[in-house]
Amino acid sequence: MGRAGGQITTKKTFGKKAANPRKSGKVQKVQKLKKQIAPGSVLILLAGKFRGRRVVFLKQLESGLLLVTGPFAINGVPLRRVNQRYCIATSTKVDLKGADYKSITDQYFAREDKKAGKKDKSEGAFFSTDKAKTSISQEKKDGQKKLEESIAKGLSAELKSYLKARFSLTANMYPHELKF
Repeated sequence: MGRAGGQITTKKTFGKKAANPRKSGKVQKVQKLKKQIAPGSVLILLAGKFRGRRVVFLKQLESGLLLVTGPFAINGVPLRRVNQRYCIATSTKVDLKGADYKSITDQYFAREDKKAGKKDKSEGAFFSTDKAKTSISQEKKDGQKKLEESIAKGLSAELKSYLKARFSLTANMYPHELKF
């Protein structure tokens, strides 16, 4: 007798479970882009480190994630990949003429191999004060600056202040009544 009409299972499995035959061999489809989102549209991020920030959408990557940027010089949001479920599309558009973002793919965001630099496990290394910091390469920083420079050039002062402002709901603001 199960709860809510469920069935009791008497078979217990221990250790490794068999592969699910329904999941094997299927290729994940790329998520279809929302109709409001187009290159140059301004999005509001709803989750993550930059939640509440307004960003400019550049393109959809092969993985289905969205490539967005602040631009960094305006509101501090670097080039990022974002799931479109965590975005609100606004009706504001930005001109992307001169921005060369075609070369940026999912591999651009791949982490460097940590195995290349083995850690020193000696006692002296354990108590050393200098830590190996992982930071973005200078090449990526220069590429991002060049890309965002062409975007920021076409922004008016009003649009820059709009991108700088954070989005948040206050009392008596109902999201289903707002027009973005």
